[in-house]
Amino acid sequence: MKVAGGGPQLDGIVFDTPSGDKVVVAVVDPSRGPSFRTVHPKTLIARTEEGPDDRALRLLVRRTPPPVLGGARGGAGAGRGRAGHTRGAMHRTTGK
Repeated sequence: MKVAGGGPQLDGIVFDTPSGDKVVVAVVDPSRGPSFRTVHPKTLIARTEEGPDDRALRLLVRRTPPPVLGGARGGAGAGRGRAGHTRGAMHRTTGK
């Protein structure tokens, strides 16, 4: 894909689509190197040839863990247990 935002067009690889209005794209920023950028889907243009930075983008996508589904949307998170039991039980005395 090509990202056609406010500046120059950058080659990119789509990493995630968290919603209909957001697409996370791996791009090579000339000043910062490979990174992720969240853009609107209408700013993406399909491309037919590989770009010179595709190898670096694939390495970035490969070493990044996959996105967590429903991570910041609230609800039951993984590993938290039930909502009313956030702390472990205290030490119980023997009743001296």
